[in-house]
Amino acid sequence: MTGTQILTLYLVLFSIEFCWETFLEFLNRQYVKKNRDVIPPVFRDTIDPATYEKSVSYTLVKNRFGMISSLFSSFFLLLIILSGALSSIDTFIAKWQLGTYTHGIVYIYALSLIFSLSSLPFSLYSIFVIEERFGFNRMTWKLFITDAIKGLFLSALFLTPLLYALFWFMDSAGQNWWVYAFCLFAVFQLLMVLIYPTFIAPLFNKFSPLEDSELEDQILALAEKVGFKTSGILVMDGSKRSRHSNAYFTGLGKTKRIVLFDTLVEKSGRQELLGVLAHEIGHEKKNHIKKGMLYSLLGLSAGFWVISLLLPYTPFYQAFGFSASSYHAALILFSFCSGPFTFFLAPLRSKLSRKYEYEADRFAVKATGSAAGLKNALLQLSKDNLSNLTPHPLYSAYHYSHPTVSERIAAMEKYAASL
Repeated sequence: MTGTQILTLYLVLFSIEFCWETFLEFLNRQYVKKNRDVIPPVFRDTIDPATYEKSVSYTLVKNRFGMISSLFSSFFLLLIILSGALSSIDTFIAKWQLGTYTHGIVYIYALSLIFSLSSLPFSLYSIFVIEERFGFNRMTWKLFITDAIKGLFLSALFLTPLLYALFWFMDSAGQNWWVYAFCLFAVFQLLMVLIYPTFIAPLFNKFSPLEDSELEDQILALAEKVGFKTSGILVMDGSKRSRHSNAYFTGLGKTKRIVLFDTLVEKSGRQELLGVLAHEIGHEKKNHIKKGMLYSLLGLSAGFWVISLLLPYTPFYQAFGFSASSYHAALILFSFCSGPFTFFLAPLRSKLSRKYEYEADRFAVKATGSAAGLKNALLQLSKDNLSNLTPHPLYSAYHYSHPTVSERIAAMEKYAASL
């Protein structure tokens, strides 16, 4: 293929992806409006009409804002590509004569900074206007800036040596460089899973032991019952940034732990918390975390292999304004092309994720002996987070990593009845 043909193919796929995503957003918006006056049956005992109307408004506001921000980001990306800015920035940095590897790293950081700055107004508006309007935001400007500085520092600390090593492999390891690169990044990814809970996460949040001793005894009894070993059940001060509630599982081996947002602990009873914890334990016992890491590593290896094929292919670079191939251009162009060329796989990823959620729900029901705890927790979370209670089925099938709450509750009750 010629450079012109490659660019044309990219623009066609980019347009198809954008139109499809916009169609789904519009479809979901109209579906929410259609169901605005009727609370879904499963939520009627939990959510009052005023709260339901607020959740609908929140969903519609976020939907409209998401469509606007998506339009801008798509336009900005096309502007960068079609204006020749990619090659112009590369030529400008080349004048500094930094050396091949350093040049490439500076180029990647420069583009990252440009795109981060372009999206910054939208991030600020989302946090300090939309989230503030609906009573969720607890973020201060000081905390926002502090988080950004920490994020930049950590990115530079870890990414810089990784990129130097990657460029060295690309330069020195022959045609199979991608195998060595994959091994390097795979080890790094596993290392990050191990160190994140104990070294990185505490830089942004405070983690404290659960203070409710009776609840802790119940949790330990549940963990012993299902054969689950953990380094701790911790409470995270998520409320210092947002009033949204959640829980998650993190780490491997001796570093694995279940983290509860303090907002979740404050608003949930013991039965509900046990249901949530059993669900998170279910993910670990069903090996969902390990499977997810395996799929991620497979995707990583495939990505490096594709880059190795594209690296010497000059028309690929000419399509986007470069006169010749380079290591950093290969990485940047691959990141730009990966979305439009693979977006149709999103429903498969979502389907697999939803399958895991159903399995973890069933585990929780069996471990606690009832669907009531997790069911009530999901209803409470939906209410507190002003979740979209009526997403369009096609939208949720494409985008949602979790089944809808209505689907989860129906499945749990059916499973509980069969026990």
